[in-house]
Amino acid sequence: MQILYKHYFWLVLAVFGTQSVYSQYTDIINSNRPGESFAAFSVGKTVVQTEGGISYINEKHDANDAEISGFYVDLDIRLGFWKEELEFIADLQYRMDTYEIPGGDSSSRNGLKNSALGFKYLVYDPFKNYEEKVNLYSWKANQKFKWRQFVPAVAVYGGVNLYLLDNPYISKDEGYLSPKGMIILQNHFTGGWVFVTNLLVDKIGTDYMTFGGIFTTTKSFDERWSGFLEFQGYKSDYYNDIILRGGAAYLFSDNIQLDISIGKNFRDSTDVLYGGIGISWRSTVNYQDIKLFKDDGVKK
Repeated sequence: MQILYKHYFWLVLAVFGTQSVYSQYTDIINSNRPGESFAAFSVGKTVVQTEGGISYINEKHDANDAEISGFYVDLDIRLGFWKEELEFIADLQYRMDTYEIPGGDSSSRNGLKNSALGFKYLVYDPFKNYEEKVNLYSWKANQKFKWRQFVPAVAVYGGVNLYLLDNPYISKDEGYLSPKGMIILQNHFTGGWVFVTNLLVDKIGTDYMTFGGIFTTTKSFDERWSGFLEFQGYKSDYYNDIILRGGAAYLFSDNIQLDISIGKNFRDSTDVLYGGIGISWRSTVNYQDIKLFKDDGVKK
């Protein structure tokens, strides 16, 4: 959903708007945390970025009065390579919980619940080769509404789910390998607002194929703080749900972001509540500045 900026990207946009071409790399970290959506822009060629967190979760199921509580750890590894618009993403979640039924025995589970490997590519950037005219005499004129804001950046994602043979969180007939795909849209609006849309299909070709959407709105309050609100819905033949999330992120340094979030579902038969904290960090030691040129070929 980039820093929770999907996120702080408004600050970079002020710089990018004056150039005819530019790289995906930004002066400050662009993290997908703490939301669940993917941003359209990549981390930049040769940049390595890790995004992780720990969360507490509590689930109550009306069908059998079961209650599940425990912790899970998320870790995303993002690597920009070959082209500025391309990145590799490893998405992992390890979970530890207790499954308890009234009048019955409780059982503990742990394992790598989710693991996915994939690639994301920025197909269309509305700010590339676009130079916004700046009014040097009127701040108000520069802040006015612009229809161009409704033209989103567009990226595509393709990956594969990999499940271990002894995964206690999936059905035995679900399969241990399945593809997934996603279309990613990202809009930037005046006032520090960013809107990210993910349209996805998961577990393609299996009986558990799932369609879903994630819609994330982010607001930057200043150069350090931002907040987000996120809506997610997904549907399959076996399970449907709607989830609402919210939280905030703090830019500790140019390469480190801290975050906190909470989420709640809205399904009648299942009650799920969770919250957690996280950190995003990137390494730019191998990154080399991209040479930028005006249309007349003069190096900037």
